Amino acid sequence: MLTNLINEKKARVGVIGLGYVGLPLVIEFGRAGFSVTGFDIDQSKVTQLTQGKSYIRHIPEDAIRQLVEGGRFTATTDFSGIRDTDCLLICVPTPLTKNREPDMKYVADTARAMAPHLKKGQLISLESTTYPGTTREVLIPLLEKGSGLKADADFFVAYSPEREDPNNPDFNTRTIPKVVGADSPEGREAALALYDQVVEQTVPVSDTPTAEATKLMENIFRAVNIALVNELKVIFDRMGIDVWEVIRAASTKPFGYMPFYPGPGLGGHCIPIDPFYLTWKAREFGVTTRFIELAGEVNWQMPEYVVQRLMWMLNKHGIALAKSRLLILGMAYKKDVDDYRESPSLRIMEILKESGAEVDFHDPYVPRMGPSREYPQFAGMESVDIATIPDYDAVLILTNHSVFDYNTIVESARLVLDTRNACGDIQSDKITKA
Repeated sequence: MLTNLINEKKARVGVIGLGYVGLPLVIEFGRAGFSVTGFDIDQSKVTQLTQGKSYIRHIPEDAIRQLVEGGRFTATTDFSGIRDTDCLLICVPTPLTKNREPDMKYVADTARAMAPHLKKGQLISLESTTYPGTTREVLIPLLEKGSGLKADADFFVAYSPEREDPNNPDFNTRTIPKVVGADSPEGREAALALYDQVVEQTVPVSDTPTAEATKLMENIFRAVNIALVNELKVIFDRMGIDVWEVIRAASTKPFGYMPFYPGPGLGGHCIPIDPFYLTWKAREFGVTTRFIELAGEVNWQMPEYVVQRLMWMLNKHGIALAKSRLLILGMAYKKDVDDYRESPSLRIMEILKESGAEVDFHDPYVPRMGPSREYPQFAGMESVDIATIPDYDAVLILTNHSVFDYNTIVESARLVLDTRNACGDIQSDKITKA
């Protein structure tokens, strides 16, 4: 019956967590003709969405407004509305603790909030990135305990990892293939039927741990290769070799090579975090993940390397780091987005301030820093005018936003530390690469 409701677009969809993953799903299901309810504990988000506003830069307000005005989308903090839905997608954060262990607080709290309102025949799909076994070991027991219902008998559970890449010009929620795993044939059938309505290709796998492992493999692959190229950058710099030129030359090989690019460190909510979910789970099976942990160590040390290169550049011009005025260009973790979660810019700013430097930032997509778990001291900091570049001893390009005019930046600045090869085509003695 649930599959029929989905195929007829009569199923009511609920999305829990209205952030970078949940909100795009809301829009796709609404566009496909479904009635969608968004659940979030943040009242300010609910208020803005109810008014047809977007708080995420790359998600247009028109898309939200059309759904709200068309009666296909409502947002609420009241989880009792879960009983009025047929399919529920969980899109909540899965961060690390201070000890770099999985923090299941948001998944567990969500499960507890949902459980009293569950009913027979519903489908629950977890999208949050996590370690293999989470759906079976954390989510299902909490749902069963709080509802008195049994998974795959009274309700169905699936795992389908998010693959969002904000502001990617080539791929979006609809065009990125969707991996779907479930522990029963009925659950898999229902989940595939649901996602088939909004994505061009679904990829079924045998069970939920396989789907959970798929997401980790994707991001560990990236983390390890980024660590490799970051290490090569340090080595080649000592040898007087431009790593960016090496990458360009190596990329001409039509087989056996895939380019990855160095930077000031890893950012975002996936690559810096996901590998440690597997290293933690592997210990349960007596397995050490030396390769993954080494990659994490290399990437974690990159902000320190950037600061060392900065000190070398400043000392060369007779400027002490502790007495310097510095401007960071770009707080976002990657170009052309407003997401600064886990951004290496945060760690670099912290190191510089602890060293006694006066540090400001400019980012057109991050006008004001909000509260964060790891860097609460930066809450309330505002982006300064880019026209103030001449007032600083040095400019650090940490995010290569497309809107930046790098020729003007170099002309205006006293010194430039370029961690993204943003100034690769500019010839100037002011520029130092890091």
